[in-house]
Amino acid sequence: MGLGSDMYRQQILDHYKNPRNYGELEDPTFTHVGENPMCGDEIRMDVRLDEDDETIERVAFSGDGCAISQASASMLSTKLAGKTVDELLEMDRDDVIDMLGVDISPMRVKCAVLAEKVAQDGAEIYQGELDVEKTTTED
Repeated sequence: MGLGSDMYRQQILDHYKNPRNYGELEDPTFTHVGENPMCGDEIRMDVRLDEDDETIERVAFSGDGCAISQASASMLSTKLAGKTVDELLEMDRDDVIDMLGVDISPMRVKCAVLAEKVAQDGAEIYQGELDVEKTTTED
C-alpha cells in the first residue's frame, strides 16, 4: 500500500464523516430507495433534472450504512451533477471503484455500488423502463 492508497482512505473517511449533499431535495424529479440486505446498508437518492429533463442538476442522498456505502453515495452525489441521465445509466461498478480509489474486497463491492444502483434504477423508473419498489443488491 502506497501513499496514494492512504490518501484515498482518508478521502473515504472524510466523505463518511462529512457527507456531501446529505439530506433530501425539495422537489426532486425522482426519488428511489435501496438496500444491501447482507450488511444493512440503506440509501435514498433524490435527483433533480434540469429543465432539459436530461441533465442532472442536483443529487442528494440519505440513509445509513457502512463507511464504504455512505462515502460512495456522498462521492457519487458530487460526481453526478452536470452529467446526463444517459451518462448515469452507462456507469458500472468499475466506475464506482475507480471513484473510491481503493481496492474493494468482493464482499464490500455491493456496499460500494449501492448508491449507483439506486440512482440508476430511479432513473429507469422515471423513464418508464423499470418497475420496482426498492432496489436491492441481491437482485
